[in-house]
Amino acid sequence: MQDKKAENLKALLEGGIVPVIRASSADEAMRIVDAIREGGINTIEITMTVPDALKVMEAVAKKFGDELLLGAGTVLDAETARASILSGAEFLVGPCLSEDLIKIGKRYSKIVIPGAMTPTEILRAWEMGADIVKVFPAGNLGGPKYIRAIKAPLPQVLLNPTGGVNLENAGEFIKAGAAIISVGSALVDKKASAEGRFEVLTRKARQFVEEIKRARVD
Repeated sequence: MQDKKAENLKALLEGGIVPVIRASSADEAMRIVDAIREGGINTIEITMTVPDALKVMEAVAKKFGDELLLGAGTVLDAETARASILSGAEFLVGPCLSEDLIKIGKRYSKIVIPGAMTPTEILRAWEMGADIVKVFPAGNLGGPKYIRAIKAPLPQVLLNPTGGVNLENAGEFIKAGAAIISVGSALVDKKASAEGRFEVLTRKARQFVEEIKRARVD
């Protein structure tokens, strides 16, 4: 199991982007995942705010299996974390720092990405055993400049800025030191999904992939 976690962490870091999916149904989630994968992204996060989120995760995990790295987002407690793992989640993401979330992830050899905001919280999360630390809300904290400021004294911590990440600043976040970025509506376009224009999501996925590639070369 530890080997699988290591492989998943490597894939997550190499991909560099986590699309955050908030769908109204399992069917819509499937179509979103298909569109995003066509755009070159094989990692997704389904938040617990999605109706019947666990069932959606089960359906996605059943259809795509090891072809997709599936994560659970907005995980607030140990019970939800374990239920997410049983539903197929390979990584767990929380909006805030939760020791219980980290413990469950470690217990079942899953990637854990708790949320933090201040330097104290970020270091505390890392010391508690977080694999990556989610910096939220990154946009409100100053964007890429905040990530660069945090990385100066804490270069060893893998950071995942979330909130306010878009095509215009994705590359700057990577250049500032972000290990990965998480993107919501800037990639998973709600209006386009509702209208069935999933090709919009595919196009945006490709654009984000290219932005990350360029930023890592520069």
